[in-house]
Amino acid sequence: MDIRNKKVLLIEDEDSLRHLLSKIISLEGFNVISASDATSGLDMLRRENVLVVVTDVKLPDINGIEVTEKIKSSFPFIEVIVLTAFSNVKDGVRAMKIGAFDYLTKGEGDEKLPLVVKKAMEKAAMNSQLFELEHRLDSKSNFAKIIGKSSSINKTIELAKKVAGTDTTVLILGETGTGKELIAEAIHMASRRRKGPFIPINCAAIPKDLQESELFGHKKGAFTGASQDKKGYFEVADRGTIFLDELGEMSSDLQAKLLRSLENRIIYRVGDTEPIPIDVRIIAATNKELLTSTKEEFRRDLYYRLSTFTIELPPLKERFDDIELLAIHFMRIYADKNNRNIVQISPSFMEKLVIHDWPGNIRELKNVIERAVILADHNILTEDLLPSEFMSSHKIKGSSSSGNSNGDIDLRSIEKNHIIRILNAVKGNKSEAAKKLDIGLATLYRKLKEYGLDQ
Repeated sequence: MDIRNKKVLLIEDEDSLRHLLSKIISLEGFNVISASDATSGLDMLRRENVLVVVTDVKLPDINGIEVTEKIKSSFPFIEVIVLTAFSNVKDGVRAMKIGAFDYLTKGEGDEKLPLVVKKAMEKAAMNSQLFELEHRLDSKSNFAKIIGKSSSINKTIELAKKVAGTDTTVLILGETGTGKELIAEAIHMASRRRKGPFIPINCAAIPKDLQESELFGHKKGAFTGASQDKKGYFEVADRGTIFLDELGEMSSDLQAKLLRSLENRIIYRVGDTEPIPIDVRIIAATNKELLTSTKEEFRRDLYYRLSTFTIELPPLKERFDDIELLAIHFMRIYADKNNRNIVQISPSFMEKLVIHDWPGNIRELKNVIERAVILADHNILTEDLLPSEFMSSHKIKGSSSSGNSNGDIDLRSIEKNHIIRILNAVKGNKSEAAKKLDIGLATLYRKLKEYGLDQ
């Protein structure tokens, strides 16, 4: 295992000693970064890929024992080496009890420092590799909760997997009911923050005059009714992820304060002047294009800050291949929930689902299936269990009500109608249709001829 050029953070307030120790450690091939106090050192850990920390016990702002505790709590695979004065060896022992790798006395331990750093680096690198392996295995199972096989949803999942392992801010774009919160939670659960909280917030559900207090908290007496100090959602989400849905409903005042918090990584409670450091990843979502909205203008600087990495969720009407999978999935969930023996969906029921426009997307499909399961008298879902709007005449241009003598729609009819709908959606562009159908162009031409649609 090559541990050369791995980063070591040295926290030491004495300038001359900090320079000396940095030189000693760097001569062994390690990349040393340094800080003169604990606060700036801990801030570096959030920005730099550090595996070993060497810290003095006596620091101007926070005791080195407390620094060790904070590091092991937030970054469990980072190893900490504590430097202590000869008269305070007991501090080193205390540090070992809370997870420090080792302790050395100043002066006497200088010559041992490179070897101890090397051993700590080997252990930290191994722990980091195990963490990454666990992370990759977990991410597969987290994204497995997202049902679908269509090319559009698979592309979305691949993007989400790539950004999950970073701390990058993500903006999810998609219509209402497409599953934005599900994607956001999957990203969180596949990230390094998965052991921290995931806090979903619907901005539209909070009155604009209360948004700042809900997100950032408030001090006692800050306004009428503030009878005690209250933590905001950002404090609650510390070391985790906060999901801001319906971003366009955020007040203009709060937009400015959110931008400042993103840039400085601090918040202020309403009625307080004391800054509170935060370590929170933000995933935001909106069902509309914020910069072209006809409502109150959204801050462009905040939009660009939040949209570092954008993921677009396709509407259900563009995921025809997933409708059957989702319908069966929800059928099983609601059959079990309602203690019903529902085991099948009829072809005619499924055809009606496939040709529906789904303005409410997956949320609407879920409600339709739950209703049908409750109404069903037999172990199969039939088209008479669908809401009235599904029974109205809204056939796709060129589709037919072909079926067998019993009135059941066969699979050929479903496929034909599916192809017609896709062609209509792409205005007859066969190359684009083949991509959306996830088939080759030659296969599409063959099917068009087979169904008499080649003209």
